[in-house]
Amino acid sequence: MNWNELALDVLNGKELSDDEALAILQSPDESLLELLNAAYQVRKFYYGNKVKLNMIINTKSGLCPENCGYCSQSSISSAPIEKYRMMDKDSIMKGAGQADALNVGTYCIVASGRGPSNKEIDTVVDAVKEIKDNYNLKVCACLGLLKEEQAKRLKEAGVDRYNHNINTSEEHHDSITTSHTFKDRVDTVELVKETGISPCSGVIVGMKESHQDIIKMARSLKVMDADSIPVNFLHSIDGTPLEGVDELNPRFCLKVLCLFRFINPTKEIRISGGREHNLRSLQPLGLYPANSIFVGDYLTTAGQESTDDHRMLEDLGFEIDYVKDPAVQ
Repeated sequence: MNWNELALDVLNGKELSDDEALAILQSPDESLLELLNAAYQVRKFYYGNKVKLNMIINTKSGLCPENCGYCSQSSISSAPIEKYRMMDKDSIMKGAGQADALNVGTYCIVASGRGPSNKEIDTVVDAVKEIKDNYNLKVCACLGLLKEEQAKRLKEAGVDRYNHNINTSEEHHDSITTSHTFKDRVDTVELVKETGISPCSGVIVGMKESHQDIIKMARSLKVMDADSIPVNFLHSIDGTPLEGVDELNPRFCLKVLCLFRFINPTKEIRISGGREHNLRSLQPLGLYPANSIFVGDYLTTAGQESTDDHRMLEDLGFEIDYVKDPAVQ
């Protein structure tokens, strides 16, 4: 396979065939640098050498009735995590201040649970309004399954983006969770799109899915037209049904990122949870196909120090995609 020719074809509007997509995932390690260079040509065309920074605040931890097999916060998990109900507005604002200080572009307000109560929506709405008054931050909310009126309130408050991951393929979904359907997740993404909020939806790779499942994930997100696509790599947690699962290596993770870039060439591809654990010393290479990362910690697992992330970008010669608005004090 000539990866550079494939990159040119993608830039000219070609959609990958299933055989080409599978060839990326099954490509020999010896051609990995050539594959990364080709994916970089697509990434560079749309995003140059800029990298978007995102930061999560886990505003509600544990206490979730869902049975997602990967999640330490689910009802079937025995993982010893910190559990607490919805943070107050001041705590969310404190996190926004930290995000602003780190030149983060998007601040992600995340809460566990099947979906938010109206009281929790009140807290998020109040916090978002104050964030918009004080900081030059995009706000992404990730609160679970939404009702139409809740989505409208988030939009009116100033929420820029809403995240609800499909996590896996429709065919593999029941192997991961049965307390909600694949359609439930897609419907929430479609709802926020109809409300005028930018849709964010992504995946978790490494949950015993097939290569074909990974391809289907990338294609589903293309059909959904998700603006931002977080690609998580499973960092299995003791006490969850996927405890001990460790199927990935850094080279395969890089091939997955290349696949998502080729299938969703114009979209923000974000290396998300499990980056440090699975990519290890090859983390910098992930930013040749991807153009976005999280800084700081994730939901219940630790990330690397923010200073290390900034140093990595500096060493790569990449630029943080962040412009401070002088009108915002």
